[in-house]
Amino acid sequence: MSPQSKRVALVTGANRGIGLEISRQLAKRDYSVILGCRDEEKCRQAQRELTAVSPDVSITRLDVSDPTSIVAAAERIRDQFQRLDVLVNNAGIMIDGEAGILDLPLTLLQNTLETNSYGPLLLSQSCLPIMRTNGYGRIVNIASTLGALTDIASPESSSSAINSPAYRLSKTMLNGITALLARELKDENILVNSVCPGWVRTDLGGPAAPLTPEQAAETPVWLATLPDDGPTGGFFREHQPIPW
Repeated sequence: MSPQSKRVALVTGANRGIGLEISRQLAKRDYSVILGCRDEEKCRQAQRELTAVSPDVSITRLDVSDPTSIVAAAERIRDQFQRLDVLVNNAGIMIDGEAGILDLPLTLLQNTLETNSYGPLLLSQSCLPIMRTNGYGRIVNIASTLGALTDIASPESSSSAINSPAYRLSKTMLNGITALLARELKDENILVNSVCPGWVRTDLGGPAAPLTPEQAAETPVWLATLPDDGPTGGFFREHQPIPW
């Protein structure tokens, strides 16, 4: 099979919420979109929903907490498409609720890091050789201001009442991964950025959140479609850089 000319994007955690909306908006921009999901049936449901936007939406089973699943998914994408232009590391969990750092179980921290930090790193490492084949790549890491050290350290932060130390630390690490990847790739046309989508009405954000998934997806999609002279190694919200 000859390489296709359309840009190809992989979005993790793509069967619902922000991931589904990012996939929808990329499909509208004529990207060939690959939905990465742990549950294949839920992935197929999302694929059927997006067929109204574009017929060029496919699925791949992908558990970002499982290194074997990550490597296998990257191999399938390479074999099927011979290219990958965009990686959106959207999949994430928040399972520590009101736990404080003093009583945070190590297993809970480890489980959170496996999904929110290690997974995006290994997936980026696995997908970069495919991006380098065509000399082009955009990696977008869905982070959070909850992981920004400036937010964690400020007693005046609007989120100071939120504990969730495992989630916060995982997003701090994800931002560090973004900065390190961008530094190593600075001489290549592969741009790497983090984005905080804000407080969004999803299963994670809850019904009281002020933003819709459509609004939350706008900045990640902007970063996924940056021109060659676009920013890299940054942390953004609503198209604007924000403090680490």
